[in-house]
Amino acid sequence: MALDQATAMAEKSLYEVGELPPLGHVPERMYAWTIRRARHGEPDKAFEIEVVDVPKPDSNEVLVMVMAAGVNYNGVWAGLGVPISPFDVHKAEFHIAGSDASGIVYAVGDKVKRWKIGDEVVIHCNQDDGDDEHCNGGDPMYSPSQRIWGYETPDGSFAQFTCVQSQQLMPRPRHLTWEESACYTLTLATAYRMLFGHHPHELKPGQNVLVWGASGGLGSYAIQLINTAGANAIGVISDESKREFVMSLGAKGVLNRNDFDCWGQMPTVNTPEYAAWFAETRKFGKAIWDITGKGNNVDMVFEHPGEATFPVSTFVCKRGGMVVICAGTTGYNLTFDVRYMWMHQKRLQGSHFANLAQASAANKLMIERRLDPCMSEVFGWDQIPAAHTKMRKNQHKPGNMAVLVQSPRTGLRTIEDARNPS
Repeated sequence: MALDQATAMAEKSLYEVGELPPLGHVPERMYAWTIRRARHGEPDKAFEIEVVDVPKPDSNEVLVMVMAAGVNYNGVWAGLGVPISPFDVHKAEFHIAGSDASGIVYAVGDKVKRWKIGDEVVIHCNQDDGDDEHCNGGDPMYSPSQRIWGYETPDGSFAQFTCVQSQQLMPRPRHLTWEESACYTLTLATAYRMLFGHHPHELKPGQNVLVWGASGGLGSYAIQLINTAGANAIGVISDESKREFVMSLGAKGVLNRNDFDCWGQMPTVNTPEYAAWFAETRKFGKAIWDITGKGNNVDMVFEHPGEATFPVSTFVCKRGGMVVICAGTTGYNLTFDVRYMWMHQKRLQGSHFANLAQASAANKLMIERRLDPCMSEVFGWDQIPAAHTKMRKNQHKPGNMAVLVQSPRTGLRTIEDARNPS
């Protein structure tokens, strides 16, 4: 049979999940896990498989066939519609979650110069319009147009194809599998900006950093980055079974928060309840000194639980130090004793993902094999709701989770492997 006839036969308008179209052939339709406003709720209710149109890239966009995707908490938020419904942001009829992916470029817009069909890539999740002063000489993360792909846009990675801005692409570490490549970019780049992106409090050798959720996606990269920078990480866990994992990443010490009773919103100042809370908080601070040395509070606190931990974070941070926070997974109503903030001149810094320069610097560390992706679990395409339910219930293993999309099985590293997986 002639080659052109075989190609024509292979070109279809819809492919089954795991079935790879000829390179560069873009089908009309695709399978996607969608969320609709009427289904907001727990992941097993919110996520459903639908057949939808394959998006078409604009002049500065790229269409990527998704080989694998990462699981992040914003997928849980998107399903719940909390803290905001993504539909209130992008106004689309349906939402495809997923803000991490590895894949292959299948189409490029006419103004795209850096990427071509067949390139193997990972995707970072920051989008912007690129036409204001923040995007041209400043920090794109401060642009009013800044948005997170797969959360504030309707077209994330839990689909056979995704359309992204060309500046979102980065080279894929070729020594990693498709699923390992897919699990790290959001959490790694977020951690990198938190630690190195807020002058003059960039992490420096010899400093001490308290890391909440040290065994999770964010925490596992924070520990590795801190160790790589020659600083000292003190990890906080909630389960003793995770201690060895955190220490293996290079932490100087580990604390179990179940050994202390100072979590949640802070009691009213100058009440008996405050006195009890303060005594327990000082006990936690003493446990930090047992690792850092007497009198050595941490230079930085790597925060993301929010409501449950924030009052303690602001206390154990040193004079002139920084509490940097990127989320509020335990709640958004934060309380703290402001006397210790202003009189000790501590900095409270919000941090949100990363710009391309920061994401690329973090990705380079992964390409150079200085970091481990810490992939803990891999789920099949049909298990995407179950993966988010596990994360929602905090039942996931230490590290980062991935799901297979077009990659037919785990352990594959090239497009050739994927086409011939046996």
